[in-house]
Amino acid sequence: MATSNTLDFLAANNLCGRTLLNLVSRGNAVIAELLRLADRVPSDFTNPASSRYPELLLDFTYFSQTDAFEAKLEQSQRLRDLDEELRETHIDLLIRYFLAFESVRSYVSDLNKYVEDLEDETFLQQNLESVLSVSNIEGKQLLTESLYLYGVMLMVLDQKLPGQTRERLLVAYHRFNAQRSALYSDIDEVVALLRSTGYNAREKRPVNYPENYFHRVPLKRTFVEMVVGRLRSDDLYNQIASFPLPDHRSTALAPQAAMIYVCLYFQPEILHNQTSVMREIVDKYFPDNWVISVYMGMTVNLVDAWEPYRAAKTALANSLMDSNVKHLASHHGNQIETIVKVLRQFLSEGILTKEYILDNMSKLLKSLRSCNVTLRWLMLHTSTLVSDGPLSKKCAFLRDMVVTEAKFKNALLFELILNVSQFELKLKEKLRQVLAEKDSRCQALQRNISDHLDELAQVFSGDKPLTRVQKNAKLQAWFLQLKTTVEELQFDGQSVESTGRKLVQMCSRLTEVQDLHNLDSHISVRQFLQEINDLMQQLLRTINIKDDKLAQIQTISDLTYAWDIIDQYTPYMQDGIKRDPSMAMKLRATFLKLSSALALPLLRIEQAESPDLVSVSQFYSRELVVYVRRVLQVVPETVFSLLNSIVRLQTDAIHELPTRLDKDKMKEHATLDSRYEMARLTHSISVLTEGILMMKTTLVGIIRVDPKQVLEDGVRRELVQKLSSLMHQTLAFNPKAKQSELEPKLLILAEQMEAVKRSFAYISDYISLSGYRLWQEELTRTIGYAVEQECNAYLTHKILDDDSIYQSRVIPLPKFQPIDGQSATFIGRLIRELLKETDPKTTIFASTLRTWYDAKTKQPRASPQLFKSLKAAISTVGMSGLNRLC
Repeated sequence: MATSNTLDFLAANNLCGRTLLNLVSRGNAVIAELLRLADRVPSDFTNPASSRYPELLLDFTYFSQTDAFEAKLEQSQRLRDLDEELRETHIDLLIRYFLAFESVRSYVSDLNKYVEDLEDETFLQQNLESVLSVSNIEGKQLLTESLYLYGVMLMVLDQKLPGQTRERLLVAYHRFNAQRSALYSDIDEVVALLRSTGYNAREKRPVNYPENYFHRVPLKRTFVEMVVGRLRSDDLYNQIASFPLPDHRSTALAPQAAMIYVCLYFQPEILHNQTSVMREIVDKYFPDNWVISVYMGMTVNLVDAWEPYRAAKTALANSLMDSNVKHLASHHGNQIETIVKVLRQFLSEGILTKEYILDNMSKLLKSLRSCNVTLRWLMLHTSTLVSDGPLSKKCAFLRDMVVTEAKFKNALLFELILNVSQFELKLKEKLRQVLAEKDSRCQALQRNISDHLDELAQVFSGDKPLTRVQKNAKLQAWFLQLKTTVEELQFDGQSVESTGRKLVQMCSRLTEVQDLHNLDSHISVRQFLQEINDLMQQLLRTINIKDDKLAQIQTISDLTYAWDIIDQYTPYMQDGIKRDPSMAMKLRATFLKLSSALALPLLRIEQAESPDLVSVSQFYSRELVVYVRRVLQVVPETVFSLLNSIVRLQTDAIHELPTRLDKDKMKEHATLDSRYEMARLTHSISVLTEGILMMKTTLVGIIRVDPKQVLEDGVRRELVQKLSSLMHQTLAFNPKAKQSELEPKLLILAEQMEAVKRSFAYISDYISLSGYRLWQEELTRTIGYAVEQECNAYLTHKILDDDSIYQSRVIPLPKFQPIDGQSATFIGRLIRELLKETDPKTTIFASTLRTWYDAKTKQPRASPQLFKSLKAAISTVGMSGLNRLC
């Protein structure tokens, strides 16, 4: 009965299976939301000491001092105004944080309810044992994932949203949304679950952490024990089929290793006291590794993580013996040089053809496994980054030992990343072509074999005198019968196995007939037989190629573990692009390999047909696209460093030719060396940008990355950095200056802006961009953002960067520390300086001359020339911004 139920566990009419699938789907979506919000915490809550509201940002001590705080608030009008400003500014974001926190508590409540329903056999013919039974593949996977995902949520909360920050967010929400908080009866449970654990990645771990944290909401003990037991005994995802070699077992079981690592915190007595169980777990999952990826690149070093647990520490000691570490490091160090050479051969032009892939699929998959196993081990065990804090002395010692024994070189590993990514991409592309052409190819081979057999039958008919082969009616009939058998072969899904057996039998019979009748004595016959045999082998290999090969490659090439640590190799990628811009094309394969990590969080969401699929896909895709842009940003950065040299040449060395020029002054104006230097710089810019433009449009997750758009966005990013820096640095005034600095600084800024504008427009022609359009749009955005920030000082509801129409995550506008303590940006300093120069208390305005004069010295302070300089410096857009602030 259990078997029949498990076959349809995820069927639409199976309430037990669909409920569990929806729960796991929701868990993945909650984690994505927590990760999304972790990057958007307002600085007011992360660092209240530097905020405008330090007295209002309280942790959970507020709940024991509510009356005293409210009385203090009531007595101070200043605090009430600030409190209202804080509420207006952050209330929408606070609601979103609370809903995310609430969803964690709701998830574990629903998980407990589901387990209770299983124990009470509420679901027809289903209970805890049947769902976790060996035969119920989907059931045991999903139930294990449900516990694992809850643990991951708790880890993400503590690592990405520290306890004090969570408490401030919750208290602020409770204060500003008191009515909803009162209606929500479980807010006390949310507060109890999310109160600070005292964990800090850079400090000593709190006692009994994280097990006390994991037990804040009790889970059914039987449920936890059975999940851990299933993880100890089973290969839940049948990964060993993709990694059949014993040396690759820990890589095959890596997803389960992450799950059992998290789930053991729900049963900490195993970690503390059950040495034999821990030894069994370590022997299965961690005999040759101690740095693991938990979820989407969150890495953990077991040396530190299991330090407080006696049984776990003892069991792991064998894996950490110096002799074992040295052996593993030396093995993978030797492997990397070998497999890099093999990959270079595979990637040589003309090697990876369709025929080569069909003939050598096993060899290719074996090489692919070796590459990915070595890549995974070295990336994890040489990484200086772990999600739960800096490396301890013991971890650093082990890492140094690995680096030394493996003779590790970052550059060589980076080459391996590039080559294995290209190899996988080419292999998958060719394999997809083979699969797409499979039916037509099989039919073509079938016809070819049939024609060969027909010709061979005619040879033995005696009707062809030139063949010098004696007539043999039996052989003629046999070959014609074989031809009929070949023509009757079917290639649909159900007939593939029987067709394969028939082909093997026919090849064997051909060999027997060839030996029995001594057909080798006839060269033409022997050639025919060899061609038929070759064609049959090709047909056999073609029908044996199935879609599961692509799935197997996808499993083998998983790069989820590198979601974060790949950032260590960003400098190598950028240096490579600087040296050889065409490397951007090779990096495309690496980005596609990294995008395969999106399958992990999206699988269950897609199976459940959840509406969260789009938002979760967009989040992870955008994260990856941001990384792609960061890598490729080196091109615009280098372009603008060269642009600075062009600006200097056009400003100082190369001058515009006059309308009339004396012959004897032509050499003086020619400035051949300077023009040669500018031509060289322009060529360098063209070559750099060509590397990006050579990349194909690539689908990263669900976001299509257009290389030309990436280049334009990168150029815009550097342009706004340049414009913002120029105006911020130039428009800084000394309040103690005896003479006005306004006009001289405006003249300097106008000259600099014009020089940059002219040079930017010049290089834009060589990188296929509209320079003047980009200049105008980014200058408008820069000044508009500055005006918006100045207006915030007068608004109760502050405009945050996420709500700004000018700020952008793709092309962010820089934020600088205020200089004068009054103005937030350069536009504020400028308008204050203008007001100072036209202050009616110290100046007199002469309307006929349109000039302000100093009341004491009668010297002009602000003349029409000043406003001409002002317009030249900040353009019409800047004048409009000033007008808005006045």
